Amino acid sequence: MKHLIDPTDLTRAETDEIVALGEAMFANPAAYAETMRHRKLGTLFYEPSTRTRLSFTAAMMELGGNVLGFADATNASVAKGESVGDTARVISCFADILAIRHPVEGAPFEASMTSLVPVINAGDGSHNHPTQTLTDLITIQKELGRLDHLTVGCCGDLRYGRTVHSLIKAMARYEGVRFVLISPEELRLPEDFRREVCEKGGIACREVTSIEEAISDLDVLYMTRVQKERFPSQEEYERVKDCFVLDAAKMALAKERMAVLHPLPRVNEIAVEVDADPRAAYFRQVEYGKFVRMALITKLLEWKDRDTPSHRGLFSDATLRCTNPKCITNADPRTPRRFRRQPDGTLVCACCDAKAASLK
Repeated sequence: MKHLIDPTDLTRAETDEIVALGEAMFANPAAYAETMRHRKLGTLFYEPSTRTRLSFTAAMMELGGNVLGFADATNASVAKGESVGDTARVISCFADILAIRHPVEGAPFEASMTSLVPVINAGDGSHNHPTQTLTDLITIQKELGRLDHLTVGCCGDLRYGRTVHSLIKAMARYEGVRFVLISPEELRLPEDFRREVCEKGGIACREVTSIEEAISDLDVLYMTRVQKERFPSQEEYERVKDCFVLDAAKMALAKERMAVLHPLPRVNEIAVEVDADPRAAYFRQVEYGKFVRMALITKLLEWKDRDTPSHRGLFSDATLRCTNPKCITNADPRTPRRFRRQPDGTLVCACCDAKAASLK
């Protein structure tokens, strides 16, 4: 069955097809108004969300479908101790497709292993957020007219920011894309991610410590907030929360044609004065996101019988464990421990992609 758990669960061709359909739906939404009639989207949101949850809801309603589910896990059977796998299995009896957001990494993967219908990862901890990535891709396509031969600056929280991780994975497959990583030392892109995704993939990356150093070279500036909820301590968060602020003076250094994106919500990392700049695309990005989710729902149901790359080559081994303390296999011991072998022979957790280690 076709699920979207990781951005690489979609081929480059499938990604382009979803983006193109999203553009067509944006241009003529009335043509698709009844395509999901009598279909239901189940939303399983275990942590607070405004944009993503409402975007999915609006997307299904625009297609003529219905939505059921929960936006607060305290009012669901999870409060009684039900596992993610069991909840997904049950809700999949009532819906045609599921969208799940969870603070624990790997939870959507576990849901996809038990669900009877396609599962969409709507964000899991600091791991992945593939539908935000599709939103980013359609925004770049709409604003700049292409997804290749671009210089993309990622600014802010590159350590915990799942949107950045997903965007790099997705854009690495387009020719001539270069990344500039803008962050303080404490929020650098994780070394394992950089090695496995950037270096092994031959992606051009350079690191800088200020927006001014890079902005004149950028086609896309992807701003992120420093996420208080991802930090292990208040002290660490307070030390880095105001590191980077984009304002009109910095925008004056940028190219005449470029795009500023942000997954939102913002705190103070983009000054309000930037909103009036035509290169500020982040509110248009929200609207594009609804249409690309409409396209994704449509295509996943169309491709229901295709397989999911992140489900390939899995095996269980009772002598191994995941080294990520934030993984669902560690947060809930009932979760089966599944692993896969990378091309270089490294064993990783199937749920969260972290390295595997011996229980001994």
